[in-house]
Amino acid sequence: MVKNVTEVFRIPELRKKIFFTLFILFIYRLGIAIPNPGIDGEALKSFFANQNNTLFGFLDMFSGGAFSKFSIFTMGVMPYINTSIIMSLLQTIIPYFEKLSREGDVGRKKLIQISRYGTLILSIIQSLGLTFVLQSMRTSAGLPVVLSPGIWFQIISVLTLTTGTVFIMWMGEQITEKGIGNGISIIIFAGIIDRIPSAIKNTFLLLQSDGISILKLVFILIFILIVISLVVALEQGQRRIPLQYPKRSSRENSLVSGAQTSFLPIKVDQSGVVAVIFAISIISFPITIAQFFPNAEFSKSIFSLWGRLGVLYHIVYALLIVFFCYFYTSITFNPFDIAENMKNSGGFIPGIRPGEDTANYIEDIIIRITFFGSIFIALLAIMPDVLRTYFNVPFYFGGTALLIIVGVALDTIGQLDTYMINRYYDGFLEKGKIKGRYFNIK
Repeated sequence: MVKNVTEVFRIPELRKKIFFTLFILFIYRLGIAIPNPGIDGEALKSFFANQNNTLFGFLDMFSGGAFSKFSIFTMGVMPYINTSIIMSLLQTIIPYFEKLSREGDVGRKKLIQISRYGTLILSIIQSLGLTFVLQSMRTSAGLPVVLSPGIWFQIISVLTLTTGTVFIMWMGEQITEKGIGNGISIIIFAGIIDRIPSAIKNTFLLLQSDGISILKLVFILIFILIVISLVVALEQGQRRIPLQYPKRSSRENSLVSGAQTSFLPIKVDQSGVVAVIFAISIISFPITIAQFFPNAEFSKSIFSLWGRLGVLYHIVYALLIVFFCYFYTSITFNPFDIAENMKNSGGFIPGIRPGEDTANYIEDIIIRITFFGSIFIALLAIMPDVLRTYFNVPFYFGGTALLIIVGVALDTIGQLDTYMINRYYDGFLEKGKIKGRYFNIK
């Protein structure tokens, strides 16, 4: 393992990508430390001191701590994710966008350009709503969070927050293009990882002050290890459908090749961390709407209901994860296109007729394994929060954070594996062939 890590930095291209990614993340963390003008930092800190187990604390974790500081990167990648969800929906219901999605690189570039403009518009709307909420915020002592509320504070905040979000979007695209991993996921990953030192510190402080017993701490550590193991197994699990291709003959050399057998791999979790990120974005939408009317009764009800992270929140959150697991799988994995390509190349599934029967067979398998995968992800996402909320188990990281951390780490290691194999025919973790990377689900 250590040897392979050193080998990574001996490849000039890979070393350049890693250092570029680290440089972008340094800029991102630097931006989180820069506060937005016009905010009383101490009052804001006092307000968020009591928000650890609420949706505000959850969004603060998701933004890497930028929300509680009201920094220039406060909104993080949320507008970009919301735009991505809207664009994905438009591709399924509007023929023009569906046509663009099928036009290869040209169509993809147009969709990216439209997504950028959509991110800009949503950033302006969400930042404006956020300024309304901040102007109505008070600490427990009644101190205002905004020093000089008014039109000038709103204008400056909207310009600052919108620019920050667009800059984060650009940094994410640069990481995807020139660095390692998916840029947006890496940025979210970095924000969550940044909280690990403080979480460890708080845990030891609780242990010293008898706020938590050693037995409960051991239980937490075991639970985290189990969750990580389950996530790894889920991300690597797949159903392999056997495929068979007929004998092929060549007129030039009069050779006849025997029938070939291969597999069509279908991952249990096709969406990865995308479904979780999409669910977070949607579940925060009521808060976004309520931000424009902070003093209205329905806004206060939303803040109170969503802020407690109660039963309704967990049910809605779990259902959204299940929905987006199916939704993302449906737009990225088309069984009818796969069946048509197999038919054109002469391939078939043993015992299944080519064409529509094959497509229906593959679709049935996708529906079944996605159901179990999505339920599994939903339970992992809400279980630590449920234990913390209802059983007073002090988890500083919810299941969502662990899912994102493990999912992004596996994806990044996968990319490192690809580079290592292309260069030395050896993976990042093991010598020779990549063994044990996937589990075949029957």
